[in-house]
Amino acid sequence: MLRTFRSLSIAAAGALALLTAVPLASAGDTTLANLGPVGPDEPILAKVGTSRLVAYYRPDNGKCAVSAVMFTTSPDGGGHESTRVRVALHPGELFHLDSVKDERVVLTCGPDAKALTVLNRGEILTRSASVLY
Repeated sequence: MLRTFRSLSIAAAGALALLTAVPLASAGDTTLANLGPVGPDEPILAKVGTSRLVAYYRPDNGKCAVSAVMFTTSPDGGGHESTRVRVALHPGELFHLDSVKDERVVLTCGPDAKALTVLNRGEILTRSASVLY
């Protein structure tokens, strides 16, 4: 009986982990999002207006060495006009990436540079969900 309960607990934990690991997509939009937290070399993926953000980091002497690329989207695939930004964040520091329409993504470095996350994830998810298609 204990072995069966333990197996079910492990299976439930695995299912929960799988559900939380699945990237988010807004209704009618096939663009995936991963707002973190992510570990080193794992991507942050976000939509900012008509642009997309791909960011990752590597630990660097207790800081997060962040590389972020913003690119435009278009019906023909986009990505032709992109901008790369690199910044070193101390744990707890914030980095704001703003669009021209007052939309932004705020990245923050976790303790001991063990994670990078989007701090304003609620704002991003709410904005994506309110877009009408």
